[in-house]
Amino acid sequence: MIMKSSLPFLPVAVAVAFAACFSVVAEETKVNRAILGMFQPLPESVENPDNPPNPAKIELGRMLYYDKRLSKDHSVSCNTCHDLASYGDDGAPVSTGIKQQKGGRSAPTVYNAALHIAQFWDGRAADVEAQAIGPITNPIEMGMPDEKYVLGVVKSIPGYVELFKKAFPDQDQPVTYPNIGNAIGAFERGLLTPAPWDDFLKGDDSALTDDQKKGLNLFISKGCITCHQGSGVGGHIYQKLGLIKPWPTEDKGRAEVTGKETDEGIFKVPSLRNITETGPYLHDGSVESLEEMVKKMAEHQQGQILTDEETKLIIEFLKSLKGEVPADYIKEPNLPDSGPDTPKPVK
Repeated sequence: MIMKSSLPFLPVAVAVAFAACFSVVAEETKVNRAILGMFQPLPESVENPDNPPNPAKIELGRMLYYDKRLSKDHSVSCNTCHDLASYGDDGAPVSTGIKQQKGGRSAPTVYNAALHIAQFWDGRAADVEAQAIGPITNPIEMGMPDEKYVLGVVKSIPGYVELFKKAFPDQDQPVTYPNIGNAIGAFERGLLTPAPWDDFLKGDDSALTDDQKKGLNLFISKGCITCHQGSGVGGHIYQKLGLIKPWPTEDKGRAEVTGKETDEGIFKVPSLRNITETGPYLHDGSVESLEEMVKKMAEHQQGQILTDEETKLIIEFLKSLKGEVPADYIKEPNLPDSGPDTPKPVK
């Protein structure tokens, strides 16, 4: 009897097995673009018609933003609590002002803040121009005695007097307290950080990884879009913290501004742009990790209990909201020299 060898058939078997291994290709995750209408890409500019920009005004605003002489003891500038090199905040639960005093709330990032419905966690300032001058006379933050004292400091610096004239050429007396805010605000309106998310919204499906698309689908299905939408992916509405499950906080939130009991515990919804870089989280900086923050928001705001895998995927999506810090735009400027009458720091 002639025995038939199986060897001639081995290459065929290997080829079939090899083909089978590659016949199962993971299907690409799809995103229903019809739902994405509630988002918009980051605009190229966020201008205020009541405060039209010009190069001199922006440059003046940049200088004032970095100038510690706007604080009583010359230890604090806008950049101290809103560090532009670190995505616009200080990485602390609450910020430290003059004399090492601690503020009551966490400093939010200034990047993309001009998009928001209002400024501060409680919305007490209408825009970035109004927000910029608030901390200067706050006794805990920059500690200046009053607006008159601030103007005396600015007017005592000859370089600033000339810069204000260039920034506000149509005004006879350009060195005013509102114009300090207008200059800083004009600068802050350029603090925008386009991200891969914006490319995706404009139609580039490859701008997000497959896991980021899975995370986006979860972000939508779990209800995160109830509050986090628009060009800022947040920042456009007020919402109660602990909407479904109560959140323990003594902070009255927006009620401190409106005086309405119904506004207790209501805060401006933060933007999620660059959220991976701006912890710790919440108005009081009480949540350190983004994983914990995502899980707690799902539970307290939507009544959803996320698995570890779901949380991981949502965070992958949030990574697509990270943009690049505009290094040239935020470069620390050379400040004008103090004059002979410029007040010395008051310790």
